[in-house]
Amino acid sequence: MNPPDFLSRRDALKATIASVGLTAAAFEPARAAPTTTPDVRRGSTKRYDMLKSINLWAFPYPERMSLRECLQLAKDAGFDGIELNYDLDNDLSPKHGTADYVKIRKMADEIGIQISGLCSFLFWPYPLTSNDPAKRAQGIELAGKIAQCAHDLGVENVLVVPGAVHIPWRTDHEPVANDVCDARAREAIGQLEKHAAKLKVCLNIENIFFNGYLMTPMEMNTFVDSFHSEHVRVHFDTGNISMFQFPEHWAKVLGNRTKNVHLKEFTKKGTDFSLETFRPLLDGTTNWPAVTDALAESGYKGFLTFEYFHPYAHYPEALIWQTSDSMDRILGRKS
Repeated sequence: MNPPDFLSRRDALKATIASVGLTAAAFEPARAAPTTTPDVRRGSTKRYDMLKSINLWAFPYPERMSLRECLQLAKDAGFDGIELNYDLDNDLSPKHGTADYVKIRKMADEIGIQISGLCSFLFWPYPLTSNDPAKRAQGIELAGKIAQCAHDLGVENVLVVPGAVHIPWRTDHEPVANDVCDARAREAIGQLEKHAAKLKVCLNIENIFFNGYLMTPMEMNTFVDSFHSEHVRVHFDTGNISMFQFPEHWAKVLGNRTKNVHLKEFTKKGTDFSLETFRPLLDGTTNWPAVTDALAESGYKGFLTFEYFHPYAHYPEALIWQTSDSMDRILGRKS
């Protein structure tokens, strides 16, 4: 059979390459040689022995995703745990009880993700230090329900806001005198500690610059230590004091009192001192290497939980995956 009187473009190219002694590899784009040396441009060159978690507020729950979908997405994105939120009308609320929470625990176990803690916004409408006795009483009652929910879920960490001198985002909160706030907070936590001890859960006191109470790590230490209880610890939030202070300083002073941690990115470049100031991880001014070093030096090996209040309006899964990647870089899992 006679050969065809024409060549395909591919055959012609091969023939040309062969005629000049080249290989196809000569036309491949140049690639950097593989390296095993950690690269500070990619992530931390130190590996930190801490766990990755994310708060449920970063998900479009319950409007667009079910609790199961959120847990599964967190697992798929590479998180070790997820922090759940207690509210008046969701899967964790006064409308539910032990049997419901046992099912949620079972669901998390089936998916293979830990529940890193329990959080709630209810400490703001029902402050433990309110000038309104009815609100104080309701706050105590709800805090007890949150602790019971944590126990039923098999969760040890319960975030607690002990009180507030001021709540700038609420128009229904009357300012509370500093000394009165302190006295009421101590009374409330003292009462709740007895309940927490029976349930074997920890009331982790959160630092919040906006509420005008426990404004320095030394004040926080004095408050927590005054209860002489392993059931009253610290929930350290890196962003809540970043307006005028620095989380790496707090982490060292708090030391081993820290039982749980919120990672919130903050930018000192802005002037909007509200919840809108918080940003996705790495898009701010937080010195993450210094923060993780300080936590490691204090012996912290627990959960680092990303807390963010604005699920993406479009393609909300993107925020979850982006956060997981950022945390891998912060913790030295990708360098």
